[in-house]
Amino acid sequence: MKILLAKLKAILIYFGNNTDPRFLGKVKLMKLFYFLDFTHVKTYGSPITYDRYMKMEHGPIPSTILNLVDAVDDDLDNAELADTIKIEKAAGSDMHRISPTRLFTEYDRGYFSETELEVLAKVCARFGDKTGRVIEEASHKEAPWTKTAFLEEIPYTLATEDNDCLVDKETIELALSL
Repeated sequence: MKILLAKLKAILIYFGNNTDPRFLGKVKLMKLFYFLDFTHVKTYGSPITYDRYMKMEHGPIPSTILNLVDAVDDDLDNAELADTIKIEKAAGSDMHRISPTRLFTEYDRGYFSETELEVLAKVCARFGDKTGRVIEEASHKEAPWTKTAFLEEIPYTLATEDNDCLVDKETIELALSL
C-alpha cells in the first residue's frame, strides 16, 4: 500500500461523514474502498490506496486497510486509527458499525487530487444510503471479483474487463509500477 496514513484517515472520515451511519459497517466500508480504488482505476488508470485486494466470501477486501480497521476493534489503545473511527457492535446484529470521530475538513481535502475527490463523491453518492448487502452484491458483478479465485489477490488490471473501464491494461500497469 502506497498511501499515507493521514490520507487513509481522511478517506475514513469522508466515508463516515458521507454515508448513512445506519448502514456503515465493516463489510460496507471495505466495499467502499474497493469501489473507490477500482472506480479511480477504471477512469484514470491508477488506484488511490494501492492496497492489495483479496477475494473473500463477502467481496473484495483491502488487506492492509482491513487489518488497520480490525485493530480498532481488537486493541484500541494501540490502533493507528483509534483517533479516526469508532467501532460499535450493533444491538441484535453481527454488524460492526463504523463512525468517524470528527468531521471532514478543508485540511483533509488537501490530501486529494481533484479526480480523487470526484471519485470519493461518486462512490458515496452511489452507495451512501445503501446497505452492506447491496454494495456487496454490486461488487460481485464486477470482473475483478468474478475472474479471481477465492482467497486470491485481485489484480487491478482486471478492471479493464468491465464495460465501464475507460483505460487500457498498459496504463494501469504503468501506474502500478511507479
